[in-house]
Amino acid sequence: MSLLKFQRAFLVVALLLTGAIATTSRASAQGEGSALAAAQVKAEDASGLELQLHLLVGTKTPTGEEEKLPSSLDAVMKQLRATFSFKSYRLAATLLNRVKNGGRLSLRWVGGPLLASSAATTATPGFNEFRVMQVKLIHDDSGRDSVQMLEFNFGARIPIQVPSIASNGSPVPTVQYEQTGIQTDITVKEGEPTIVGTLNVGPTSDALIIVVTAKRPASR
Repeated sequence: MSLLKFQRAFLVVALLLTGAIATTSRASAQGEGSALAAAQVKAEDASGLELQLHLLVGTKTPTGEEEKLPSSLDAVMKQLRATFSFKSYRLAATLLNRVKNGGRLSLRWVGGPLLASSAATTATPGFNEFRVMQVKLIHDDSGRDSVQMLEFNFGARIPIQVPSIASNGSPVPTVQYEQTGIQTDITVKEGEPTIVGTLNVGPTSDALIIVVTAKRPASR
C-alpha cells in the first residue's frame, strides 16, 4: 500500500472514530438529561402541592374597625377594593390541604357561619364542600410555573333568616338554607393568591369571595 493510500485510510478511520465518540457523548448527555428530568418529575409528584383556600366575606354595612387580614392577601384586597363597593371585609375560613401532583381533592365540612347572621346558630350550622377533580403543576406559555385545577368546585348551604307569619298572625323567625356555589376550570400562577369568584348571598347583598393559592411545599 502506498503512503498516500495509507494516509487516506487512516484519515477515514479517524473520522469514523471521532463521529462514534461524539454520538456516544451526545447519547450519554441525553440519557443523563432524561434521567434528571424524570427524577425532578418524580420528586415533584412525591412532594405534592399545597392548596390554600381563603373564604372572604364582603359586606356593604360598615362594621367599625376592619379585621386585619393576612398580608399574603394584600394584592387580592387591592383588587377587590378597586372593583367592588363593599364597606368591609372579613376572613370567614381558611383551609390548607396537600394533594399529589396530578391528584384530586375532596372536602366536606360542617362548621361555623360564613356569614355574620342571626340565623346562624349551633342548631343551624353551615354545610360546605370543596372539590377539585385534578390538580397539576404545569408551565404556562411564558414558561412560568403554574397550577392547573380542573373542575374546581366550591359549594355552601348557608342559613338565612326570613320573615314569616304564624297562624295567629304573629311574626316568627324562620330559617331557610340558601344553596350557593361555583364550578370552573382554572389555572393559577404558582404561589400567587387568585380570586376564583364571588357569590352574592343573603338578603343584605353580602358576597362570599373565594380565593385560592396553590404551590409546592416550601421545603423543596
